[in-house]
Amino acid sequence: MTETLMILLKVSIVALIACVGAGTSPSELTYLWRRPGLLLRSLAAMYLLVPLVAFGLVLIMPIERGVKAAMLVLAVSAGAPLLPKRLKKLNSQEYIFSLLITSSLVAIVAVPLWTALLGAYFDVTVELSASTVVSDIAKTILLPIMIGMGLRAIFPVWSARLSDRVIMIAGVVLVASGIILLVIHRQHLVGLSWQGVLALVGLMVFALFIGQLLGGPNRDDRTALAIACATRHVGVALIVATEFVGVRTVVLVVAYFVTAFIVSSIYLTRRRR
Repeated sequence: MTETLMILLKVSIVALIACVGAGTSPSELTYLWRRPGLLLRSLAAMYLLVPLVAFGLVLIMPIERGVKAAMLVLAVSAGAPLLPKRLKKLNSQEYIFSLLITSSLVAIVAVPLWTALLGAYFDVTVELSASTVVSDIAKTILLPIMIGMGLRAIFPVWSARLSDRVIMIAGVVLVASGIILLVIHRQHLVGLSWQGVLALVGLMVFALFIGQLLGGPNRDDRTALAIACATRHVGVALIVATEFVGVRTVVLVVAYFVTAFIVSSIYLTRRRR
């Protein structure tokens, strides 16, 4: 059952990313690259400040090893948010799409590097080679985006209609699979210490604040970066989490993402008022 749910999680993520590609043009992909200031702030927020916050929380809080492993996964899994239907209401589509591509490319170098640097301090050992990251990111992120963009170029009207339906279905499957996984393995959540819960919630709150602070003068850009920092990159996170022995790390990471999805949706609704 757990293996089936993991497959459903990964398939729904791939479907959502393909839909992002179906709504992306080549000019939107390079949006961030043509704005170096925003690019540097975005990368600093996602790949430097949020991991450092996670590092600080692990150092100062007496949390169990399983939570430390989850914190490591979340620290290194930077990326754009996968809330495509909700984020369409922001006037920052170019920024969001470009952020997804850029963060996926940077992850090829950053994820193995951060994992190696922080692993010892998080009391966690995981061997994650660059070749593994490249292969997994290519299959689960870059290829779906290219397929989505290809469908848009060949069948623009049809792909737009199909994309909306797939986003709705994939979103439901993603959340439902995550919740069922948590119910099945609820013992891993019930046994959490209050310090572990506080550390995970604290990471989410600090991440929202960091994104809000560094998102620049555009309100929608700040909102998008805040959500990106808080939700992290669910595709990259699952790639890293599955490298650990046992299911506990995956369960804690999924619990974080389900909570982050709910919190980010509420945050986005309030920001749009």
